[in-house]
Formats: sequence, C-alpha cells, structure tokens
Amino acid sequence: MLRIEYAYWLIAAFLLYVAWRNLREGQGSRAAFWLLLGLLFAGGDGVLAQQKAGNPLPAQIAGAMVIALALLAPRLRRHAHVDTVSAEQRLASALRLGHKLFMPALLIPLVTLIVALVGAHLSVAGHALFATPQMTLTGLALACVIALFAAAYVARAPLHQGLSEGRRLLDAIGWAALLPLLLAALGEVFTQSGVGAAIAALANAILPEGSAFACLLVFALGMVLFTVIMGNAFAAFPVMMAGIGLPLLIQQYGAHPTILGAMGMLCGYCGTLLTPMAADYNLVPAALLELRSPYGVIRAQFWSAVMIFVATFIMMWLLVFR
Repeated sequence: MLRIEYAYWLIAAFLLYVAWRNLREGQGSRAAFWLLLGLLFAGGDGVLAQQKAGNPLPAQIAGAMVIALALLAPRLRRHAHVDTVSAEQRLASALRLGHKLFMPALLIPLVTLIVALVGAHLSVAGHALFATPQMTLTGLALACVIALFAAAYVARAPLHQGLSEGRRLLDAIGWAALLPLLLAALGEVFTQSGVGAAIAALANAILPEGSAFACLLVFALGMVLFTVIMGNAFAAFPVMMAGIGLPLLIQQYGAHPTILGAMGMLCGYCGTLLTPMAADYNLVPAALLELRSPYGVIRAQFWSAVMIFVATFIMMWLLVFR
C-alpha cells in the first residue's frame, strides 16, 4: 500500500543526495542546510510517535534543527554550478524535442487527478493500492516519480541527469524552497490560535449592522491581506472563512457557500501576485531568470492583480447572494 510516508522518505533521500553533492564541492553551509532538512523529512513520523508516547526529547531535537536551519539560511549564497551541457546543446535539444518537452510536466497533474478520483477503488489481490489519508498528495508524489522517468525517456538522457538538474534548481532557489511548508504551518497556527474568532468579534464591532456589501468587501480584502501576510491563499482561507465567511456572510446574510468559497479563493490569489512571501511564484522565477530586481515579477503583475480583484469582487457581489 502506498502511503504519504513513502513520499516524505523519497524527498528525504533526494535532500540527502543534494547535501552530499554540495559537501563534495566544499559547500559546507549549503550541505548542512539540506542535510538537516532531509533528516527532518526522514524522521518526522518518529518524532510524532515519540511525542504521542510522552517522550518530548525527539520533538525538542527537531525544534533545535529548525532553529539551525534558520541560522544557516542567510549563509546560502547563490552557487554557480558547472554546466554539464553547453547552451548550444540545450538549444539544439529543445528544438529537436519541441512540444514533447511538455509531456512529462503534463503527466504530473494527470496522474495526480487519476489517483485522486479512482485511487480509492484500486487494489491488488484484495489490498488497497493507496492509503485513504492524503491520497492526493500520495498521487502527486507518484506522479513526480513517473514524470522523472518520462522526462529521461523523452530526452534520451540518463536518469541521474534529472537528479542533477533538480539539485541545481534547488540550490538556485535556496531557502525559499521552504516557504510553502512554513506558510502552511503558519496558517494552521493562525487557525488554532483563534485568529478567526478574533476577526469575527472585530467584524461584528466595526461593520455596520445589516450591510452585506460591507461584510463581503471586508471578507474579500481580508483574503487579499492575509494572503499577502502568509503568502498562501489556502492558509488565509480558513482564517477568513471562520471569522467572517461562515458566521456572517453564510449564516447571517445567506451567501451561497460554494460561490463564496471559490471566488473568495480567487481574491486570495490576487494577494499571491503581490507578495514576496509567495516565493515559489514571485521570488523563485526572478532568481532562476536572474532578473536585476528580485521584486520585478511582483511589479509586472501588480495592476493585473488589482483588475482581477475588482472584477472578481463585482461578480461575487452579483452572484453570491442570489
């Protein structure tokens, strides 16, 4: 049975490989950073099991490793890797392969969708092929492995070249690769700490009574603001839905929950376009393209975000209370 733990172990193995390669090249700080992260991925289940058993020491060790990651992050300078393939060879390969280059990338969402839709019904000799919890994430991990093999087949390249290229990109991204993990944790912290309840109390005290429009506007702007703060609309959504969406818009004003949720998320995505906290969208492309300003992507898409937000809010106001 394929479980999400296998995906974490696979990520850990790749991170340890990246650490080993950096260590061989004399990049001590970079090697230590990826080594610690790989160990955290590999031992996460053990830490949780020991914590449930009443042994806090592994969790404390993991916490110390996280602090060490934060101390090492500023030391990660851009490391220029020696190109194994010349620019002329890359261009010739791209022209030869053409649209075939998109096949491995398209396999990732396709396989993930198939697993999410039918994974619960797949079995071998009466045993379920996929564990039910976090089946979509398990499918995503499987899709990435399949895409790696597909890319090697399409490009007629050795499999280890894909690992080397992945390592090169990870070193180029650096500590920003951790931001999605940190932001997801931040959203959970906000939710568990009662930020949603505090927002609900503040909204009830400030918003004019009986004004559905004002309530909807605060919800939409709140999705943008919290996404800017957290860098992730998925982290902002439970906070705003718990604070304003569910108790006020849905229960008090009768808003359609499906429309509110879908268009509220789109408002949050407008915030994603405006924040460096969404590093995987805004900072990583700037680093990979070696733009002069790390915020060039954000500047380029600012007015697009504003116009999309205005159009989304107008449509939401027209549809959500029907």
